[in-house]
Amino acid sequence: MSTAAAPVRSLRAGTVLADLLPASRTRDIALVVGGAALTGLAAQLSLPVPGSPVPVSGQTFAALLVGTALGARRGFLALALYAVAGMAGVPWFAQASSGYGMPSFGYVLGMLLASTVVGALARRGADRSVLRTAGAMVLGSAIIYAVGVPYLALATGMTLGQAVAAGLTPFLIGDALKAALAMGALPTAWKLLGRKG
Repeated sequence: MSTAAAPVRSLRAGTVLADLLPASRTRDIALVVGGAALTGLAAQLSLPVPGSPVPVSGQTFAALLVGTALGARRGFLALALYAVAGMAGVPWFAQASSGYGMPSFGYVLGMLLASTVVGALARRGADRSVLRTAGAMVLGSAIIYAVGVPYLALATGMTLGQAVAAGLTPFLIGDALKAALAMGALPTAWKLLGRKG
């Protein structure tokens, strides 16, 4: 088998971007730790939202990007590490917070599930075209809200309508921008890698 054929073969469906790195246990550990760290760093890009206990942050974008780039298993492990370390006291949730008692912790749990789902979709080629990437990002965001908004309502005593108004509606424009970034970045990365292969 020639080494020149390996990159072309690895660009076939069933692979995610992380699979293009040489396979090893060390690679997988580094990717999981790096995915958790990236999410923690992105969470610090955070702005408070007036009237909401949930800030706008980069962590949702990072979580979806990690899942898509690493695949379902490694994406799940990266976000699980992020969640467990944050619950244990590492101050890398949004606004340098930690713990599980905060009203926005449901979004962290939603990111764990969303990262897994978008990772599975990426294995089926959902990150290779603009439209499929958009669909994966929209689904991932919907999963985050499906867990985060009810958790917010329970944690704060808000009604579900109040939780939607405080924990979903103010974030829709930002989520559209994040999806647009992913729609440009992921398919472009695959096209560039395909040219090199």
